[in-house]
Amino acid sequence: MRSHYCGDLREEHIGQEITLAGWVHRRRDHGGVIFLDLRDREGLTQVVFDPDREESFALADICRNEFVVEVKGLVRARPEGTTNPDMPTGAIEVLGKELIILNKAETPPFQLDEHQQVGEDVRLRHRYVDLRRPEIQEKLRFRSKVTHQVRAYLEDQGFLDIETPILTRATPEGARDYLVPSRTHEGSFFALPQSPQLFKQLLMVSGFDRYYQIAKCFRDEDLRADRQPEFTQIDIETSFLDEHEVMAITENMIRGLFKDQLNIDLGEFPHMPYSEAMQRFGSDKPDLRIPMELVDVADLVATVDFKVFAGPATDPKGRVAALKVPGGSELTRKQIDEYTKFVSIYGAKGLAWIKVNDLAAGAEGLQSPIVKFLGAEIALQIMERLEAKDGDLVFFGADKANIVNEALGALRIKVGEDLNMLEREWAPLWVVDFPMFEENSDGSMTALHHPFTAPSCSPEELIAQPEGQLSRAYDMVLNGCELGGGSVRIHDQEMQKAVFKVLGISDEEADEKFGFLLNALKFGAPPHAGLAFGLDRLIMLMTGSTSIREVIAFPKTQSAACPMTEAPGEVSAAQLRDLNIKLRKTP
Repeated sequence: MRSHYCGDLREEHIGQEITLAGWVHRRRDHGGVIFLDLRDREGLTQVVFDPDREESFALADICRNEFVVEVKGLVRARPEGTTNPDMPTGAIEVLGKELIILNKAETPPFQLDEHQQVGEDVRLRHRYVDLRRPEIQEKLRFRSKVTHQVRAYLEDQGFLDIETPILTRATPEGARDYLVPSRTHEGSFFALPQSPQLFKQLLMVSGFDRYYQIAKCFRDEDLRADRQPEFTQIDIETSFLDEHEVMAITENMIRGLFKDQLNIDLGEFPHMPYSEAMQRFGSDKPDLRIPMELVDVADLVATVDFKVFAGPATDPKGRVAALKVPGGSELTRKQIDEYTKFVSIYGAKGLAWIKVNDLAAGAEGLQSPIVKFLGAEIALQIMERLEAKDGDLVFFGADKANIVNEALGALRIKVGEDLNMLEREWAPLWVVDFPMFEENSDGSMTALHHPFTAPSCSPEELIAQPEGQLSRAYDMVLNGCELGGGSVRIHDQEMQKAVFKVLGISDEEADEKFGFLLNALKFGAPPHAGLAFGLDRLIMLMTGSTSIREVIAFPKTQSAACPMTEAPGEVSAAQLRDLNIKLRKTP
């Protein structure tokens, strides 16, 4: 049906008779000569129709945007002065000899080059039109290249691509499950997998040694720019490798992707302990492109007559930290008020600040309503610790440590982006030495990652003192985004029992939820470790997109719905009867 793609034609094709097929991107009538910009997956080509060929000219005259056509013609050089250096095909055009209209099109709901002027709901409702945009097609082509290279790399490293079940049972992994009722097992439900975690561990017990899968995963959670209810993971698991070997293999994979696809050398990734990341950046996924850090000042304000600071400073679970913004004194009070509102999202009750106008003048050169509460000596000691200079602005956080970390960590990112403080384009790192557990408000323990992550201590030490024990987990972070995370897994029954004991999971509950895995550990489970990357997030970063919806062919909205298919939708009463389900009306 065609001999060439539209976007592939070049000067070397001049003089050739060719056949093209695609969509009319634009139609122009220039004084009796009709130009059709013909578009396909590879790009655009200008086709010219002269009135000398009456039949094809008449058909070209009725063509409109998005008509599907087939064109036969002669490739020729564009007349002098009409070349377009901004188009790959801008040096040539096709003299149309024959034109077949394969399909007409109604006026599209929006013009492809005017997509930004319509709402996302309109574009998602007509996603098949939206996907015709060259920029989206290029991102999905890029995604295809990345997955192809990932497969080639992992298979070259001896990994096997093995599929795992989509219909499985619910396991506690941090988010709500998507449930599927069983028709054949009345009252029972499947759960869509939040990850292939348990199955990939079972594959290691089965002796497959190295597994990978580009897997669909499902989580029923609140959405944001980098989350979707169904998403794609590059899932990896290995036997007889420790964390350092797993990190080396996967780091080389990511570095290779950036080098081959973007010609960017990320260099070796630095390693940073979790405790250092939280102390310096307030986040376990720090963006190292921003040259600002949190600095502890609790020891300086513990005795001041300012309970807002002194209270958290003397609380073992509290924190008082400062964030210096170089040149930030130019921020207006209105901007500071907006930042105060911003940190409230993270639970902060306020945002104290000091503007450094003239350090040589001592405390008189500091502008802030809190200086009088701190006292001149303490205020200047804080400035000295921060190495503050004239023109700087200092923000403070004082509360429970988790609130201070979240609020100031997020503020650091926002201020850095608002003031264009990014020092480099890419900043990768590994965050390691995570705590094994985090304490809930009621004093109980929760696994920071998941209950199958191996601790770096013995079972006896774990039970005796679970607080402060570290896990053998690791996260790859790029530009403040968690690209992937993994850990060495527990392969020993005694260690798994110790973890469940700390988590307050009884033998009966463990057997009910994870019995098939626990049974497998009895039959010679090897030491194993793995990691999973968020493919959508990786592509989002590599293409410079602002949302993963831009790099997924058919994404859901922020409310986890599909405007195009109108999913989720109602089902018939007969289907509900087959599943033994009766809907309860909302009062």
